[in-house]
Amino acid sequence: MASGAAVDLFVVGGGINGCGIARDAAGRGLTVTLAEQGDLAQGTSSASTKLFHGGLRYLEFFEFRLVREALRERETLLRAMPHISWPMRFVLPVSPDMRFESDTPTSRLLGVMMPWARGRRPAWLIRLGLFLYDNLGGRRILPGTRRLDLATDPAGRPLRQDLRLAYEYSDCWVQDSRLVVLNARDAQARGATILTRTRVTDARRDGDLWRVQTEGPQGRATHLARALVNAGGPWVGDVIRDVAHIATAQGVRLVRGSHIVTRRLYDHDRCYFFQGGDGRICFAIPYEGDFTLIGTTDKDHRGAPQDARCTEEERDYLCAFASQYFAHPVTPSDVVWSYSGVRPLYDDGATSATAATRDYVLGLDAAGAPLLNVFGGKITTYRRLAEGAMAKLAPHFPQAGGDWTAGASLPGGDFPVDGAEALGARLRAAYPFLDAGWAGRLVRTYGTEAFAVLGDARAAADLGADFGATLTAAEVDWLRDREYARTADDILWRRTKLGLHLKPDQIAALNGYLGQVRADSAAE
Repeated sequence: MASGAAVDLFVVGGGINGCGIARDAAGRGLTVTLAEQGDLAQGTSSASTKLFHGGLRYLEFFEFRLVREALRERETLLRAMPHISWPMRFVLPVSPDMRFESDTPTSRLLGVMMPWARGRRPAWLIRLGLFLYDNLGGRRILPGTRRLDLATDPAGRPLRQDLRLAYEYSDCWVQDSRLVVLNARDAQARGATILTRTRVTDARRDGDLWRVQTEGPQGRATHLARALVNAGGPWVGDVIRDVAHIATAQGVRLVRGSHIVTRRLYDHDRCYFFQGGDGRICFAIPYEGDFTLIGTTDKDHRGAPQDARCTEEERDYLCAFASQYFAHPVTPSDVVWSYSGVRPLYDDGATSATAATRDYVLGLDAAGAPLLNVFGGKITTYRRLAEGAMAKLAPHFPQAGGDWTAGASLPGGDFPVDGAEALGARLRAAYPFLDAGWAGRLVRTYGTEAFAVLGDARAAADLGADFGATLTAAEVDWLRDREYARTADDILWRRTKLGLHLKPDQIAALNGYLGQVRADSAAE
């Protein structure tokens, strides 16, 4: 028997695309259920480079539509989530060692027009690309590109002394896994049902409905839905073949992107965009106060998506890449953490992982109850992807409302785009026991909801157990009750990145607290 009446959409996958579609659909008045086999953002959506960016490198592949859409989205998203996303400036040093990948359209074109410079990225071409980057997307908030003299600018101090010229441009930082959770929360607030740690085991058409089988914390269940959305990310092909039992020629190319986190390599708050002799690019980004994030790689991934790990080869490659630019070499001993995720890129037949398109493809199978398969995509364009998904499904749901997400803030994001500092000051005035670092972290995690997290506390002791790095029982309870967190990993590596700061005994104390909470809940 099915559990309850049929919903309009059943969404498979709790990454950014699935949660974005669930939120969009719920806001249009549709009934929605979403099932995620693990924790929200447990896969690709918590393993990105943490950027809202237009994709400067994609200009070399003439992906102008994708870049334009992503550039326009940066500022739309900034306004909707100024707590978890903010502007950053990127320093792009110009080096004679910079090269194209040989199979990019730009490289081939220059090889014909300027054969004496075959494979090189000349400075004038970089400046042209940055001019396009500044102007393709209708920039309003973010400052434009400027030229830097690395001999006098502080950004030059950590770099090799022979590097003299750089360009500085704008992109944006985002806390990727929090973005997913906030989309899920907003979807739930608008009526959606969010099922975490719930695996979809089977989905079959039954007349004009989908009959979906799940296994989760409450056991097995059957759900009925008028349409099925497959936002399985790296598992999208598995869902089509093994869950929905449908043959398709469309597929994904699994590309592993690995990152390393090192001790802090420099003192300023700008990022670096490095270009290598192999045609690849690499970012070095200030991370969580005390660290530097370096990434990413592009390697075809052959194993199961959940088995993706940053290999020693990839770690050494990223260290060597960064060492081409930094005055002091980056070594494996500097690495304090690494992570890796599998990007489910649409398989367009590109010859290399780097050249594979980052654009998304929405495949609608309407031979009966509709099935929408989501291939590819990037975090910056998730909201537009969701709108595109709803446009595909619109003929099947004439009662659905129109586009609405462009002007709607996510939970906690209802303050001005430049208002984080003022919000932090208000928080400290309301809770004098907070220091600047603690208040800043809460604002950058919860925005205006930081007041609800702290509640009526008058002293730090009122927040319950202190697990270290300003993580308290009150915050843990909020994450469990409001943000679907169940384990220490959910809290330390997805809802926050406090795992970088906590010691083993502190993590053990957190696990003990969560275990006691589970035991108390089971006894009730």
